[in-house]
Amino acid sequence: MEQTNNKLTVVGPNEGECLAWAGGNYRIVISGEQTGGAYAVIDMMVPPHNGPGPHAHAGFQESFHILEGEVEVRTEQGVYTAGAGTFVNIPLGGVVHCFKNKTDKMARLWCVVVPAGLDAFFKELGKPVAQGVFPPPPPRPSAEDMVRIKAIAEKYGQKLYPPDFLDKVG
Repeated sequence: MEQTNNKLTVVGPNEGECLAWAGGNYRIVISGEQTGGAYAVIDMMVPPHNGPGPHAHAGFQESFHILEGEVEVRTEQGVYTAGAGTFVNIPLGGVVHCFKNKTDKMARLWCVVVPAGLDAFFKELGKPVAQGVFPPPPPRPSAEDMVRIKAIAEKYGQKLYPPDFLDKVG
């Protein structure tokens, strides 16, 4: 891969674009635009009883380091509780997964995606907010909204599954 930017990038703890999506606050620490598409880093604040529904992405690898709190990670292979200090790797190949903060405390995850793309997905669907601001999640999307959201997800290499897709796991 050709190096497109040989300049050091330094991002302070309160810098980076913050987006509200599905009840969470996602700060784009390093975007694909800044790395020539090689990777992106997202600081995810996941409020209690929140997290993304089942989804998969065959074309990029996603990993999480849980910095604070804990999340329940579900895949077709099982259910795992990941507390502070835990590292979770979602490999290439499209493993269906989701995670939920099932506690009453905030969870914070450091997410890295290789190559980038998830950051652009959040930029297209999320609403700009200040860091640490959590607007109420929008009402359940209509069928029309879901068609639009699924199309945007597919544009960025993701496939969304029904909310109960992984309920039989565990």
